[in-house]
Amino acid sequence: MKLVDYYQDAIKNGYALGAFNFCNLESLKGILNSAKKNNSPVIVAISSGALNYMGDEYVREFITASKKCYDIPMFFHLDHGKDFEICKRAIDLGFDSVMIDASSYEFEQNVALTKQVADYAHKFDIQVEGELGRLRGVEDEHISTESLFTSPQQAKEFVERTGVDSLAIAIGTSHGINKFQGQPKLAFDILEKIQNELPNFPLVLHGASSVDENTIHELNEYGGKIEKAKGVPKEMLNLACTKYNICKINVDTDIRMATTLALRKFFSNDASSVDTKKYFGEVQVSIENVVTDKIKNVFNCQNRA
Repeated sequence: MKLVDYYQDAIKNGYALGAFNFCNLESLKGILNSAKKNNSPVIVAISSGALNYMGDEYVREFITASKKCYDIPMFFHLDHGKDFEICKRAIDLGFDSVMIDASSYEFEQNVALTKQVADYAHKFDIQVEGELGRLRGVEDEHISTESLFTSPQQAKEFVERTGVDSLAIAIGTSHGINKFQGQPKLAFDILEKIQNELPNFPLVLHGASSVDENTIHELNEYGGKIEKAKGVPKEMLNLACTKYNICKINVDTDIRMATTLALRKFFSNDASSVDTKKYFGEVQVSIENVVTDKIKNVFNCQNRA
């Protein structure tokens, strides 16, 4: 099955594929170990910053080795590609899917750039995700100081004119560790209108880490200094994928938090250790636990492979 086939299956059966970001071997193995143990399809997301950090040839080999070692449906995905060149680069490296994020441009520019990427990618049977609307916050090179909800009417026109396979929408989530100024709230009324305009079309939710309060408390207990943190409640994410057409949900901040907490706890308990296998092994397990919680308890995608 291709990624778009899983999207349709997710819409039909009320679940979402998790798109989990990685930037090293430990995070990649933690994600894939969890997906294998839970018999779940999984999207492995790589930002342009992570791609530059790891290097093209290493990423190419990560993709090849992962698909050889793990007998599960996995899809390597470029997260927040900002221009045609980075999307082409990812396609040439063997990615299964690319996101062209031209949401910072005016509507016509967004349409033109997204269509350019879609036209090229579809020649190689690569899936394309576009974005309409704008999420507040910072994630790698992605920076926005304001949010803009997706227009349901524009969403339909955007999909028709660009030919994208999925659409990332803005309904109140944001990037980073502090996603809400007040109480968490998602605009499900707007989501429903978008869904009515685009029945059975794959919709995507970015900025969807839950930023667990207990994890923040532990991070600060072990020397962290995180003062403001508020994520998307798990119940809202579960509702988005079981009742609505959200079939892909992105998780990055929660992966970073799991990594940081594992390292802080390890060195707090064993400050003399210089065995990298031990503490990076703890990182891998910590990430695996976070991904498993999402698969089983939030995204409803266990045993969907």
